[in-house]
Amino acid sequence: MSSLRNADAQLRNYFIKHALPEIYEALLCGLCIMCPEDPLLFLEEAIKRLMEKGRSYLLWDILIDESMRPKIKPTTESYLEYLFGPDEAQLLSPELLVKAYAFYGTNLQRKCFDAWMKYCLLRKNKRAEMQHKTALAQQHYNLGQFQLIVLNWNTWVKFRKRQHSQAASKIQNAFNKGVLRTALKAWHLEAQDSRKTRVYFERLERGELEEHHPLQPTPPQEASDEVSQLPLRAALKIFSYVTIVDLARCAQVCQSWKVLTQTNFLWSSIDFSAVRQQIQDKTVVNILQKCRLYVVRLNFRCCSLHWPSFKTIGVCRNLQDLNLSECQGVNDESVRVISEGCSALLYLNLSYTDITDGTLRILSRCFQNLQYLSLAYCRKFTDKGLQYLATGKGCRKLIYLDLSGCIQISIDGFRFIAAGCSKLQHLKINDMITLTDSCILPLIEQCQQLTSISLLGSPHLSDNTFKALAQGKKLSRIRIEGNNWITDSSFKSFSKQCLHLSHIYVADCQKITDHGLKALASMKNILVLNVADCIRISDPGVRHFLEGSSGPKIRELNLTNCVRISDVSLLRIAQRCRSLTYLSLRYCENVTDSGIELLGNMLSLISIDLSGTNISDQGLAALGASGNIKELIVSECLAITDMGMKKFCQQVKELERLDVSHCLKMTNQSMKAVAFCCQKLTALAIAGCPKLTDLSIQYISGVCHYLHILDISGCIHLTNKSLKYLWKGCKQLRIFKMLYCRSITKSAAWKAETRVDKLEYSNDDPPPWFGYDQTGILLNSISEKEQTHEARTSNQDLLLFSATTAHV
Repeated sequence: MSSLRNADAQLRNYFIKHALPEIYEALLCGLCIMCPEDPLLFLEEAIKRLMEKGRSYLLWDILIDESMRPKIKPTTESYLEYLFGPDEAQLLSPELLVKAYAFYGTNLQRKCFDAWMKYCLLRKNKRAEMQHKTALAQQHYNLGQFQLIVLNWNTWVKFRKRQHSQAASKIQNAFNKGVLRTALKAWHLEAQDSRKTRVYFERLERGELEEHHPLQPTPPQEASDEVSQLPLRAALKIFSYVTIVDLARCAQVCQSWKVLTQTNFLWSSIDFSAVRQQIQDKTVVNILQKCRLYVVRLNFRCCSLHWPSFKTIGVCRNLQDLNLSECQGVNDESVRVISEGCSALLYLNLSYTDITDGTLRILSRCFQNLQYLSLAYCRKFTDKGLQYLATGKGCRKLIYLDLSGCIQISIDGFRFIAAGCSKLQHLKINDMITLTDSCILPLIEQCQQLTSISLLGSPHLSDNTFKALAQGKKLSRIRIEGNNWITDSSFKSFSKQCLHLSHIYVADCQKITDHGLKALASMKNILVLNVADCIRISDPGVRHFLEGSSGPKIRELNLTNCVRISDVSLLRIAQRCRSLTYLSLRYCENVTDSGIELLGNMLSLISIDLSGTNISDQGLAALGASGNIKELIVSECLAITDMGMKKFCQQVKELERLDVSHCLKMTNQSMKAVAFCCQKLTALAIAGCPKLTDLSIQYISGVCHYLHILDISGCIHLTNKSLKYLWKGCKQLRIFKMLYCRSITKSAAWKAETRVDKLEYSNDDPPPWFGYDQTGILLNSISEKEQTHEARTSNQDLLLFSATTAHV
């Protein structure tokens, strides 16, 4: 076997590959130890056995019986050498000795290392045990100290709580006494005021007061300037609501008011429109010369200006907002003068002016920061001017554009706008009867940032335009009116793609049906929905919409002239619309008191329009149950009488706007209830009430000192005395309408014109559609209508209420 150590490498690999040495070793060891009688037969059986078991079971003693196997393995390389090797001296070779010495050294080193490891572990364990004991001792000490601190702190907290409770009880007692004293004082003043008002009304009814004596609290004996004692911010906020003429008058009151009125904050925003009848060019020039450094906003709406005023406007270098709407004298030259100094303008309103393409050319050159531009009803510019806007450096930042009423714009003009104003977010194109799909589609394609669009009075637009609008993912507001081409398919497109749509105004669109409202039910953010005059909408459509995701969120709902709406829809509104603040059911003839009573439980509702409905005193009284109504419109409601108005006003003390026009049963008693209970009225319409007299106006003027808007058209029994009462009691009156007032003279009307901002007057006889003649006698058609109204109302109440109950 030793000769194989020097054999050829190929031969060695062959032997190793086929395990020939191991096979020979097993066969020879088996022959030598077993000593069979027939060696050849033994070898044959052994070879078969090896072939069956395979090389994985190949061992040197595999062919030896268990009883004959050696017990001690020799130290030689193999058992062949053990059996046929040389003598024992040859076993102690230098190599074996080196191996034995290395083994002995390694074993001794291992023993020493194991002993050292045991020693180190013992020391480590002792050290860890000592650290653990020390930590436990430290923890025990800290716990004892913490318990001592908590005990002392608990004692201190209990002491402080006793002190705080005693102090709080004393403060609460003092506060309760103060509140009680204040409440008693306020109640005393309210009782005195109510008593004076009641006595005043009683004396008016007895005819003891011929002249007007306003019911105002007696001023204190010691005069004090309460405005000057307010914080500066509050005082400036008060003066900011005063016109510039009144501001000049306030400056003459005292020194402190003069200082307040000369604050730069009050003159940074100047509204000349409110005093346009009293302002001349000289006044404008003087004011702007003094305030040119800090004036930011100017409003000249409906003012008549000339060259000096425009030149002075150009001196205001920091001007950002300029309103020249309906301003006489505005032309290309005046805009050029303004542009020379007001390059920082952000807002510009040129609606209803005589500007031409020259103005648009100036805008495109000079106003590079302009963001809001209104050209509404400017008929003298052409597509060429819009081309200037598209090619110039200015107006590139426009986000708001109003082109309402500009019917001269063609398809090319809209293409120029789309090319030059791609950042538009708000677009108004109202009253454009020439507007078609080919005009709007280029705008929609280029202006991808549109969030709101108004297309009122555009009857020729089809579903193609609105489906293209639905592609704009950012669209949140859309206004459409008078379009008979839009169908429910447009609503379906909005519901699928315009996820941020919150305001939908689709009035007088005859092809919109319940399917359109059902498509909107999947939208989650609708806050305002106006489907006025969409006569094909009925209760199922409203139900589908309100049961959708936007039902609890909607704030304004307009169902004007949706004649198929009944009390069933009102039941859904009362159940689902928890955030509704405005509701219009104008001319919904199927709405009765049964449905309106359900609305009385809606605490969020503050404005409601029930004009032309079948509401009676019962429904009106139930509507005021919430006490939160601030605006009520019940014009042309023939069944309402003084009793219903009295019950309503007694529950609603915060009413600000009231319209009872053409309620033919209204008398002075209704106005007495309104004046006594609703002293915060700012707008009142009593047109077409023939039974009202001067006593009604005396009631109103004696208490309602905040009245701004008043309509007494058709009140044929009102005389010049009513105007005298108004001028003494309602000094804040701004809009006054008195058409068909036969008993009011022209001279009195001319005097009234100087006291208000807007006045409408005529002394003609009431037209037939008012329902009564010049003496106040009801016409036959109205009388018959009133007689049939009560029977029809009672039948409808019974039928609709039973249908509502069955539906629920």
